[in-house]
Amino acid sequence: MQEINNIIILTGAGISQESGIDTFRSEGGLWEQHKVEDVATPEGFARDPDLVLRFYDMRREAIQKAQPNDAHIALARLEQGLKAQDKSLLIVTQNVDDLHERGGADNVLHMHGQHLTAWCTACDGRPEWRGTLIERPACPLCGEAGHLRPDVVWFGEMPYEMERIYAALSIADLFVSIGTSGAVYPAAGFVREARGQGIKTMELNLEPSQGSHFFDEARYGKASEIVPAWVDEILGN
Repeated sequence: MQEINNIIILTGAGISQESGIDTFRSEGGLWEQHKVEDVATPEGFARDPDLVLRFYDMRREAIQKAQPNDAHIALARLEQGLKAQDKSLLIVTQNVDDLHERGGADNVLHMHGQHLTAWCTACDGRPEWRGTLIERPACPLCGEAGHLRPDVVWFGEMPYEMERIYAALSIADLFVSIGTSGAVYPAAGFVREARGQGIKTMELNLEPSQGSHFFDEARYGKASEIVPAWVDEILGN
């Protein structure tokens, strides 16, 4: 069996769903209540900023009430277990919640931004933010009012830290996708990037994703059950 020294994990909405955070594509999910172009594009924000700010103010409030589930906690345990063996784990998440961090993980990269920071378009700062934005508050970094927007990557915008992600993929022994739909690019293309470099790939998901055929191995079930079981296997090895 190939020794695993560097693991990169991509997580999506499915890992946080059991914590009570709606996925965008599930039945009754956020996209059914709002049009994508209205709340998740720069054009939508320009057209109706109040709608967008209220939408994300509600999401920010809901996320702070949610709690990490067993899948988040298991990945934090994996991170610490690998670190003790001088091995590494990078969690690349499409999620804008902070449940990985509250579950105990340290090495987390939010490629689609975070609800608990805001982006000031005046100074390009990203201050921590837990309140609302609808009142157009001043940026705590530069003092300018009316320039804070959700620090969330919208459709048509470039995800964060892509160079770091591809650099991590280039040295990984194992790429694992957890709770993703396989529909949102560029994240959906990471598995093909990994396969092209000869990296072993695994999918852990509630059901097959759109890119499930690209993975070497797949396990299906609730994230809170299959992720801890897989972590136990990795740390046991």
